[in-house]
Amino acid sequence: MATITFKGNPIQTAGSLPKVGSTAPAFKLTGSDLSDAGLEAFPGKKKVLNIVPSLDTPVCALSAERFNREAGALADTVILNISADLPFAQKRFCDSHSLKNVVNLSTLRSPEFGKVYGVQIVSGPLAGLMSRAVLVLDRDNKVIHAEQVPEIAQEPNYEAVLFALKKGG
Repeated sequence: MATITFKGNPIQTAGSLPKVGSTAPAFKLTGSDLSDAGLEAFPGKKKVLNIVPSLDTPVCALSAERFNREAGALADTVILNISADLPFAQKRFCDSHSLKNVVNLSTLRSPEFGKVYGVQIVSGPLAGLMSRAVLVLDRDNKVIHAEQVPEIAQEPNYEAVLFALKKGG
């Protein structure tokens, strides 16, 4: 269990993030077209798992926009925005923000994702949503960067993500 904060107040998550060097656990999440999608849908690509509480919040929007702009420009990389938002809301968000370099995945039919990845918030007002975290996976789904953002209202370390993408296999 990780302790993070929401507006300075401690909250907990179920477990902890996969460790650097480990293989990312398989998952099946719901795409914008309501189809199932997992890591195998992106063979040969590096993956940024941008895990957020909800795309419809200011900090989550900032991270989605920045990853869309910076990491999305890398030809061998896919940005996966993962949240508990419904696929319809995720699509509306990306359309309204002109985000073309991201893939949205919802935990709609797979709430166990949060427990398996150690990001499900289990206490406080956001219980049931995902914490803010970023994982970078290489082409073989090995974790090459992991960040559990310590404060929900804080943006992730973009420079560390971009560095991992550029140096990682």
